[in-house]
Amino acid sequence: MKKIIDDSKTLVSDMLKGYAEAYSDRVRLVEPNLLCRAENKQKGKVGVIIGNGSGHEPAMVDLVGKGLFDVNVVGKIFTAPPPYEILEGIKLADCGAGVLVMVSSHQGDILNSRMAIMLAKAEGINAKMVILYDDIYSAPKGQEEERRGTAGLFFCWKIVCAAAEQGSDLDTCIRIAEKVRDNTRTLSVAVESGTNPETGLKTFELPDDEIEVGMGVHGEAGKGRMKLTTANEVVEYMIKELVEDKPFNPGDDVMVLLNNSGSTTRMELMIIYKNIAEYLKKLGINIIRNWVGTYVTTQEMSGFSISLCKADSEMLSYYDFPADSPLF
Repeated sequence: MKKIIDDSKTLVSDMLKGYAEAYSDRVRLVEPNLLCRAENKQKGKVGVIIGNGSGHEPAMVDLVGKGLFDVNVVGKIFTAPPPYEILEGIKLADCGAGVLVMVSSHQGDILNSRMAIMLAKAEGINAKMVILYDDIYSAPKGQEEERRGTAGLFFCWKIVCAAAEQGSDLDTCIRIAEKVRDNTRTLSVAVESGTNPETGLKTFELPDDEIEVGMGVHGEAGKGRMKLTTANEVVEYMIKELVEDKPFNPGDDVMVLLNNSGSTTRMELMIIYKNIAEYLKKLGINIIRNWVGTYVTTQEMSGFSISLCKADSEMLSYYDFPADSPLF
């Protein structure tokens, strides 16, 4: 795969410098890799940070701003940042009411965040973490805590960051995060692999007439493969799996996120969303909010994910709270 970069060894820092220049009214870069809000949150409010590997843009760099994250600790390609970098992010986000580290459930992210929180507490900062997961094919029903985090975490990020912005305390933010997480389910498919931008190599090989089902955001293998059919048939299969896993029931109000994994076109996304809306209506499930677009990518992977989140009035009040970042 051809990449337009300067140097594979500096591509993350080059990206962040360009990003900070492009959006200097909203963010500032504390070099080498701490992306912060241009203006700090008010004192006495909970700080919220996330640490993640690069290569998933616009996640999570485009989620730093008012009503969203205070700090994004940006790791190397598909790699969690180390504990001491997360610690620095915690310090920057601390406004006196504690700091919440929102952790996508991958082993490296969990271990490094846990160590960073221990270090922060040793320095007198009240830091806690919440582990988030949503991918139904990465572990069976009944073992949800072993599942990976994927695009459906956007519901948690948007809602919990809004709660912190409005003055909720640390324990309340954690409670809300766990509630949103436990009501969210995601399933992904790919028709073509993404690549590692440092090497230009594909993360997996896939025959032209097959799709990968349930792969992770780093290109991890999914549950299996199936023949590439129509958008309608693929969506019906995915929605059935998602609905049965929670389960979602007739009369439920849900938020929907249709995520482009990288190179899926807007034309395809709208065809896919049409089928999602029609099928959920047939099941008696009400769509009350939606996102359709590019949110969490695996470079130029061709594919998409569908996330459903059963919503209540508390979630919606925070979901609708204004946010100001390059993505919103």
